[in-house]
Amino acid sequence: MCMLLSIMEISTVKCVRFSILRSLLSTSQDAESEIVAESASFFNGELPQDGSGPPKVDSEVEVLHEKVTKQIIKEGHGQKPSKYSTCFVHYRAWTESTQHKFEDTWQEQRPLELVLGKEKKEMTGLGIGVYSMKSGERALLHVHSELGYGKEGNFSFPNVPPMADILYEVELIGFDETQEGKARSDMTVEERISAADRRKMDGNAFFKEEKLEEAMQQYEMAIAYMGDDFMFQLFDKYRDMALAVKNPCHLNIAACLIKLKRYEEAIAQCSIVLVEDENNVKALFRRGKARAELGQTDAAREDFTKARKFAPEDKAIPKELRLLAEHDKAVYQKQKELYKGLFGPRPEPKPKPTNWLVLIWQWLLSLFYRVFRIRRLKAD
Repeated sequence: MCMLLSIMEISTVKCVRFSILRSLLSTSQDAESEIVAESASFFNGELPQDGSGPPKVDSEVEVLHEKVTKQIIKEGHGQKPSKYSTCFVHYRAWTESTQHKFEDTWQEQRPLELVLGKEKKEMTGLGIGVYSMKSGERALLHVHSELGYGKEGNFSFPNVPPMADILYEVELIGFDETQEGKARSDMTVEERISAADRRKMDGNAFFKEEKLEEAMQQYEMAIAYMGDDFMFQLFDKYRDMALAVKNPCHLNIAACLIKLKRYEEAIAQCSIVLVEDENNVKALFRRGKARAELGQTDAAREDFTKARKFAPEDKAIPKELRLLAEHDKAVYQKQKELYKGLFGPRPEPKPKPTNWLVLIWQWLLSLFYRVFRIRRLKAD
C-alpha cells in the first residue's frame, strides 16, 4: 500500500513540478516563440463532455417556431446571421424517442456549411435554430419531425425512423454575410483560398487582442473553406497556396489552446499539420510544449530534439529541453527520497529494554543457591 501511494505521489508531482518550472523559467520564451500572425497570408470549442446522449440543459426554453424550441448552453457574441448567410456549424443529432445519435460533425472534424434560406428540406428546423444564434453560441434544439425527416424518415445515411422528433446540440462557429448566398462549392479555387485567408487575418487580429475564442472561430471558418474533399482535388501550386493558409490556422489554434490549457486539443491540431509537413518546426515545438505540460516528457523531448535539428539557431528550443532536464532531475530527487527507506541499508536492531523484575528474581535465586551450598558444606 505504501508503495502504491508513493508511485501515485510521484505521478502527481511530475506534472505539478514541470508547470512550476515552466512558469519560472520560460516567461521570456513565450514572447519569442508565440505566433501572433503567420507571414503567409478547426476545431474550436471544447468537445461535448458526454458522447452518449443529449446534454442536460436547465436554461429557459425559447420558442422559435411552433415546431422548434431552443435552450442556450453557451452564450455567443456579436450579430445574428441573416437570410442567405453562409453559416458554419458543428452539431450532434439524436432521435428524441430512442436517444439514438445519428450524426456528429465534431467527431468527423468537419463542420457543416449551411446557407440560410437554401438549406435542404430535412435541415429546415436546424436552419431556424441557427438563424436565432450568435457566433460562438451553443444550444440544444428540439425540432418536430415535420421540419426534420418527416413521415418518410431516412433509411440510408443517416438512419432516422419516420415521424421522429430530433434533438440537436449545435454550435454556430461563424458566418459570412453574402447577397447571393454563394456556397463554397460554387466558388473557384482562388475565391475559396482568398476567403479563407481573410478569415485567418481576422483571427490574427482577435489573437493580438487576446480574444482567443473569437480568434479560434475565425481560424476554424478559414479551415472550413479547405476541407478534405477540396484539398484532395488540388495539386502543385494550388495545393501549396491552400496549405500556406490552412496550416498556419491549425498552428494558431494550437497556440490559443495552449494559452487556454487545453493541451490535448493543441496536440491534435499540431499533428494535423505534421501529417502534411512532418518537419514543421512550429508544429513540433508547440506539440512538444503541450506534451510537456501533460507530463509526457519523453514524447516532448522527442519533438523538441527533432525541431532543434531543423532550427538549430532557435534559442527557445534549448530552453525547453533544459526545462525537461530540470524536471527529470526534480522527479529523480523526489523518487530518491520516497524510496530511500525501502532500498537503503538494513537498520541496526534496537536493544530491548531491561526487565528489572526478571533481574531481581534471578539474583534472589542465585543468592538462595549459594546459601544452601554453604550450609551443605558445613554439615559435611
